[in-house]
Amino acid sequence: MDHPDKLAVRSYLTDLQIRICSALELADGSARFVSDEWSRAAGEKLGGGGISRVLSSGAVIEQGGVNFSHVTGPQLPASATAHRPELAGRGFEAMGLSLVIHPQNPYVPTSHANVRFFIAEREGEAPVWWFGGGWDLTPYYGNDDDCRHWHAVAQKACEPLGAEAYPRYKRWCDDYFYIKHREEPRGIGGLFFDDLNEPGFDACFAFMRSVGDAYLDAYLPIIERRKDHPYGDRQRDFQLYRRGRYVEFNLVYDRGTLFGLQSGGRTESILMSLPPLVKWRYDWAPTAGSEEAELYERYLKAREWL
Repeated sequence: MDHPDKLAVRSYLTDLQIRICSALELADGSARFVSDEWSRAAGEKLGGGGISRVLSSGAVIEQGGVNFSHVTGPQLPASATAHRPELAGRGFEAMGLSLVIHPQNPYVPTSHANVRFFIAEREGEAPVWWFGGGWDLTPYYGNDDDCRHWHAVAQKACEPLGAEAYPRYKRWCDDYFYIKHREEPRGIGGLFFDDLNEPGFDACFAFMRSVGDAYLDAYLPIIERRKDHPYGDRQRDFQLYRRGRYVEFNLVYDRGTLFGLQSGGRTESILMSLPPLVKWRYDWAPTAGSEEAELYERYLKAREWL
């Protein structure tokens, strides 16, 4: 079957949200996700709705959001047609799962994951559809074992599309999650893919499921290894400073954030990716030879981890 099965995609995404939230609650051991189901009122720019789930003030997770959305609109916004001008004027459906987890302990990295499906349609023409997504890791204090594990799981998740998929999507992730005005990566990368519609719907959907299912395999072992690592005020202060980079990327460059804001999406759900506490400083630099300096010198570099 090569005709897009939108119901199958939606069913997978809502089930994935439940599975990820349940696993993260167990990992946290204290707090639970609060669920907020929302819909667009008649006459708004977008139709559809979604389920936003947010966990706050946990023992391990300071704040995390796992959001499902399925929205429709009469035409794609500029962020979606900038590199696909032939789609301007088409109606669309966009559904996806997006999550960001901000940990309490500075030795546990922040993680992000997203899997999504778009379909653009116009009467009398064949639908244009594609999948996108991926996940990336943003450490505050780097660890080689964590980086190798994260990328090993990423490589395995890419197997449904063949051996060339991981190197391609790893490079794409390195290029995409790059803060141009800082001239530095957001973290140590992972996977990023977009506009995927070959070799057909079934194969692309299977790949999207492989990426979505692999997220917990990649992140949970890192949480378990690092959540009890001792830290003090210096490490916490650096974590809050580095979170500023996360905010800068999401508000300036992130396609999902721009798509949601430009299309009239639900602001609370779009901005749940931002950390609850953050700091900025003028022209700050780490002390030479420190753990903080090591993050910049060893980990905030595009490199091969496998």
